Amino acid sequence: MATAKALEPAFQGVGSRPYPYVHASICRLTFVSIYEHVGLEIWRIEDFKPVPLPKSDYGTFYAGDSYVLLKTSHGRGGAGVFAYDIHYWLGKDTSQDEAGTAAIKAVELDAILGGRAAQHREPQNFESDKFISYFKPCIAPLEGGVKSGFKKPEEEEFETRLYTCKGKRVVHLKQVPFSRSVLNHDDVFILDTKEKIFQFNGANSNIQERAKALEVIQFLKDKYHEGTCNVAIVDDGKLQAEGDSGEFWVIFGGFAPIGKKVLTDDDIVPDRTPGKLYSIAGGKAADQIEDYSKSTFENDKCYLMDCGAEVFVWVGRSTQLDDRKAAMQAAEDFITSNNRPKATLITRLIQGYETHSFKSNFDSWPSSTAAPSAENRGKVAENRGKVSALLKQQGVGTKGKEKNAPVVEEVVPPLLDTHGKLEVWSIDGGAKNPVASEDVGKFYSGDCYIVLYSYHSREKKEDFYLCYWIGTDSTEEDQETAAKLTASMFNSLKARPVQGRVYQEKEPPQFIALFQPMVLLKGGLSSSYKSHIAEKGLEDETYSPSNASIIRISGTAVHNNKAIHLEPVASSLNSHECFVVHAGNHLYIWQGTQSTYEQQQWAAKIAEFLKPGVTAKYQKEGTESATFWLGLGGKGDFSSPKVSFDTIRDPHMFSFSLAKGKFEAEEVYNFDQDDLLPEDMLILDTHAEVFVWIGQAVDPKEKKNALEYGQKYIEWAEAIDGLSPRVPLYKITEGNEPCFFTTYFSWEPVKTSIHGNSFQKKITILFGGGNADGQGNQGGGATQRASALAALNSTFNSSGGGGGKGPGAGKGSSAGSQRRAAVAALSSVLTDEKAKVDEPEPEPEPEEAPEEPVEPSEPIPEEHDSEPKVAIEEDENGILSSQSVFTYEQVRVKSEDPAPDIDLKRREAYLSVEEFESVLGMTREDFYKLPKWKQDLTKKKVVQFVFVFELDYIMDKYSWFLKYFHTPADE
Repeated sequence: MATAKALEPAFQGVGSRPYPYVHASICRLTFVSIYEHVGLEIWRIEDFKPVPLPKSDYGTFYAGDSYVLLKTSHGRGGAGVFAYDIHYWLGKDTSQDEAGTAAIKAVELDAILGGRAAQHREPQNFESDKFISYFKPCIAPLEGGVKSGFKKPEEEEFETRLYTCKGKRVVHLKQVPFSRSVLNHDDVFILDTKEKIFQFNGANSNIQERAKALEVIQFLKDKYHEGTCNVAIVDDGKLQAEGDSGEFWVIFGGFAPIGKKVLTDDDIVPDRTPGKLYSIAGGKAADQIEDYSKSTFENDKCYLMDCGAEVFVWVGRSTQLDDRKAAMQAAEDFITSNNRPKATLITRLIQGYETHSFKSNFDSWPSSTAAPSAENRGKVAENRGKVSALLKQQGVGTKGKEKNAPVVEEVVPPLLDTHGKLEVWSIDGGAKNPVASEDVGKFYSGDCYIVLYSYHSREKKEDFYLCYWIGTDSTEEDQETAAKLTASMFNSLKARPVQGRVYQEKEPPQFIALFQPMVLLKGGLSSSYKSHIAEKGLEDETYSPSNASIIRISGTAVHNNKAIHLEPVASSLNSHECFVVHAGNHLYIWQGTQSTYEQQQWAAKIAEFLKPGVTAKYQKEGTESATFWLGLGGKGDFSSPKVSFDTIRDPHMFSFSLAKGKFEAEEVYNFDQDDLLPEDMLILDTHAEVFVWIGQAVDPKEKKNALEYGQKYIEWAEAIDGLSPRVPLYKITEGNEPCFFTTYFSWEPVKTSIHGNSFQKKITILFGGGNADGQGNQGGGATQRASALAALNSTFNSSGGGGGKGPGAGKGSSAGSQRRAAVAALSSVLTDEKAKVDEPEPEPEPEEAPEEPVEPSEPIPEEHDSEPKVAIEEDENGILSSQSVFTYEQVRVKSEDPAPDIDLKRREAYLSVEEFESVLGMTREDFYKLPKWKQDLTKKKVVQFVFVFELDYIMDKYSWFLKYFHTPADE
């Protein structure tokens, strides 16, 4: 074991507070990364010790140095549980001693964090996509190193550089010799000169790499040119004696034919292969293990899995610190002895914290594990005790402040506009039949339904939410009919709707919110269901207003107010909820002692919905009448079960492929809107739902199979990650993204209004040129277009136009105003021209809403609608603040000395800089760069910032609120 002295003081307190998951946000128009580095901590090895790197230097790496990086994010064990990734980056000119020091310090850092971090070795020029995603679009290492290194930092004089750009979503930028002989037809190159940056597109280069190179150009423009230099694009094979092309070739001494690409060792990228498992013994990879499974791995041993492109080192929980260090060295020796390419990645994983990439080598990865032996339990306890004792001496715990961390509450995604038109059909006899208006909201478990909701959002004339609902007891015949008819409706609406599949008991919030109320009833009305139960000899339990029944009322908000039909017996009741009870000739509303006022109100609405005009009698728990119990077959005991909630997880995005019929997924790390490439289909898994996003340029045949791919992903994720097989599944087409999808991004609608491939879209937004519709048919509007292009060109070439964190970024509000003017101008051009091409005839006025509008279940308090008298200011970066500063005690909910006339939805804006960081755990800039849903999640962790309408629940029934506050058991 390590000694207390060996645990670096520089690592004290690291990873001890939750860092919210954030997406890399690309600056409007210029595509420069302004990723906030939230959750990152970096140390540079100086004199063989880790020295914290200033935040201002994050993203800058020197080839002569080695670095250790920690990424902290929310884990999967519930609130207060963190996941850690440790990367150690090795510059190409770093010494062997410094590289070894970085590897050792990475292991020690892991020990301080409780020995559960994933570790990644990151050699320069061969970094993992995950590492580069922290610094989108790329990293550009500098020559030299710190004063204690082997080379001095480079001089300030500008040096012409030539780079290659590889990668679809993160760019592996590599400096190559400045020579014409390096150019080839297959790659994308960037030539960075003092006066101008050139992008050279090889004739056979990838469209998506061309698009990403534009982001790199802006990155270089900010980094080396203070945001002020010209940019030119040169296409391979298009020769011009004058202009940008001629200027480009002059720099290389004149035009001459370029040759084929010459591969070097650095260009060899290994393919991913099926994993081969080896045990590690004596610091070396030993015998290969055949027919392995999760049960193969033992707690006190280490293993090596060779997957070709990546080598994994799996470490049991009870292994010693020295064994863990030796295991990483065994992996490096394995790569060397087998002559593997330099691009081979090494990742070390601890038992219980395996990644998707590792688990995908198994047919399944059960979530439960066998209990360790008594001997192993003893070793684990002993090791944990030693590490805890060492860390206690330094004033830190193995899990930081996890036990004191607040529980993450439920975050409701944005719901659809409430003023749309709702249509529902039931499936029967191979056809769909309209559901009568008085029955909309009743769902029978033996039936299937199709739901179409038409509504208006943003500048669009009409949007559609289309899905089919599958009852738990429905027949395969009805399920197949529902899927087929939904697909037909999707096509008839020109593939514009969000198309979804929803299972009973897994209804997403946006689905539930459409029905006021929604009641899940037993039995079914379809002929297929009736035939099925008759063949099986089963009793027909179909709900009838004349039969005894119990309806449970659990939800209280518009997104969860789902009532459920239960057995009409006393044991169906519980103290936490309200119930509508129909027994004999009487209708009752039974109120549990711990039910809320909102549940009681909602129960009355459900009673009227199911039995219109019948007056219900109220029965409170403990004071029921004899007639009440008689109708339920007699008084009986009932439980008060603890309400459980799904664990909130950070969303993950995947690209995928089918190789020889096997589904393979590859994670897109730290995703943002620019990762939604027109040529791709991608899967977004939020754990609560799965989205299949389809780009405009995807092959039509592939588009038809989108939901099948989504189903294959669900099966894959169920096997290795425990995803529910009944999770809601959606298909979404580019340009028709709903609010509950875009909320996971820093969304810019202007990007969805431009047609074309990845490169054309980037060109259009960046320069205002190219083919806006991908075909060169832009039509009229020359004057308006000229104004837009002038604004765009001015934005791109002006000082500070980059908007990133480089030397020329963010210089005053004029750049922000100019940028916004350019966006508005371009958006107007594209909207007008698209309307002329796609909509030659005006669309009729939308149909009127139903005569009986949907009634909100929970009116928002009036104080939310009033204008605050204490003003809040917003700068060009969206950061809110106020000249009037109040203390945390004044702005928090239920304050004894509340600040007067403040904006109740933006309480945090009135805090001082110091209190803001103390309360929310991050800077004001970092907070307002988060997506809105993540801002809400962060505020909800601070109990006093919870929304006003939720406070009513706390005040009425404090016990209702406490059910969220459970502490997850130690792992």
